[in-house]
Amino acid sequence: MTTATSPGAAGRAVLKAEWRLFRREPVSLFWVLGFPTALLAVLGSIPSFREAQDDLGGLRVIDAYVPVTVLLSMIMAGLQAMPPVVTGYRERGVLRRMSATPVRPSAVLGAQMGLHGAAALGSALLSLAVGRAVFDVPLPRQGLGYALALLLAVAAALALGALVSALARTSKAASAIGSAVFFPMLFSAGVWLPVRAMPDALAHVVEALPFGAAAEALNQAADGSWPGLAHLGVLALWTAALTLAATRWFRWE
Repeated sequence: MTTATSPGAAGRAVLKAEWRLFRREPVSLFWVLGFPTALLAVLGSIPSFREAQDDLGGLRVIDAYVPVTVLLSMIMAGLQAMPPVVTGYRERGVLRRMSATPVRPSAVLGAQMGLHGAAALGSALLSLAVGRAVFDVPLPRQGLGYALALLLAVAAALALGALVSALARTSKAASAIGSAVFFPMLFSAGVWLPVRAMPDALAHVVEALPFGAAAEALNQAADGSWPGLAHLGVLALWTAALTLAATRWFRWE
């Protein structure tokens, strides 16, 4: 006598299995969870970065880089960590074989997005905690607005990663496409130059991109204001557009 497996139970089983595999990838865990905080620690060890800067409105460089490292974890998760895993499953025929079982291939994609999203959020909280405890960076004064901007930024990063996974046929192609998009997204997030320190013309262009808008939304919430509706709207529109494109082009085999 056989017992049918419910979709919910199958989904939970997939999540547990993917979590075990995820824990066994120390390199991915480091780049998503450890590297952004390590970068923050390195930057904070530079004495001049702990001094107020006129071009940052009296903020210190380390103050401006906490939101940057928060976004860095999301970019790493969405573009570098997740796409090679998903495309590797498709390349090896795992998703095709799963389509003949009670476990739908979509459960794997959902588990991967959930795990990488949770890791990115965990890294963001770690950056905030280290910034506060080690470098006396104030915590966001508008907590609810900051949380909303964080969630929208994670959604945009995962949607972008899903699109890369949809377009790439192999894990090597996913790494190549992800790297091609990775560096422009780093620039828009302010890794090399914080968005608030950019010239106005460049800042307006960057703010039309998902992580430029996210950087400004996080900055506004950190300063105590509700994130601008324009920045939140840019994030929501990018997330919707990327999700639709990923859904349109994604193939299970």
